[in-house]
Amino acid sequence: MRLSIWPGAGQSYAAVLEQARHAEETGWDGVWFADHFMPDVGPGEDDTWPVLECGSVVAALAAAVPRIRVGTLVYGITYRHPAVLANMAATVDQISGGRFVLGVGAGWQINEHEQYGIELGSLKERIDRFSEALQILHGLLRTPRTTVHGDHYRVTDAVNEPKPVQQPLPLMIGAKGEKRMLRLVAEHADEWNCWGRPELIAHKSAVLDEHCAAVGRDPRTIARTAQALTVVDGPLPANRPNAIGGSPAQLADEIAAYAANGLDELIIPDGGLGEGADRLKAMDAIKSIVSDL
Repeated sequence: MRLSIWPGAGQSYAAVLEQARHAEETGWDGVWFADHFMPDVGPGEDDTWPVLECGSVVAALAAAVPRIRVGTLVYGITYRHPAVLANMAATVDQISGGRFVLGVGAGWQINEHEQYGIELGSLKERIDRFSEALQILHGLLRTPRTTVHGDHYRVTDAVNEPKPVQQPLPLMIGAKGEKRMLRLVAEHADEWNCWGRPELIAHKSAVLDEHCAAVGRDPRTIARTAQALTVVDGPLPANRPNAIGGSPAQLADEIAAYAANGLDELIIPDGGLGEGADRLKAMDAIKSIVSDL
């Protein structure tokens, strides 16, 4: 089971880079970064905390950290035209020498769309749009020319050069919806991602297997990845159901459960790991637990 770190976007680039370099030096497999522009808060709440932009950060990490995989968790498809996103992804894969993972999702954060005047739409509209975007991404990243004339996007005999170093560039889809989103994973994804504790991920993974059977795809060709708020030694937050750990022994049991369920990659958000030296110490403890499995 691969192990990756997920630095939060609401901190300095220096802090993000420190974690990525520590992961690189201590045997972790990847570093992920979320795609947001502001905190997810409601009307009247403080929305001015600094948030780093995802595309810029993953390009910087691809150049600064030379071994581990670098990925987006996940790009909101509403924020960038998929043809533009395909160009961005191919370039970051070139910068990294073939270590980039393109993670995408249908989009969800309301205040970002409202403030920036970006259409979010109903759940059905989001998934319809996302389905068209996946066709464009596949075409531009994997074929010489692409034509898609849909209700949301229109590209005609379009090119995207240079192509990624990896052929194919891994496409990850972040999805939990059991009817349509996991169906799109079965149809298009190389990797799948979902928040959740081991038992939830096992359930969603079984649903994905059913969709794979329906579309005639070998489910083993889709890597399964997941994350939960991780606490090495301390109380779990009462308001976060998707949290694991609390003590090293509890964390070891829950990580073992992910592995037993066939998870291919566990992604650790840094939000429960402390800061500075304490965070790096917590990373070392997690790496030791995974190494002992």
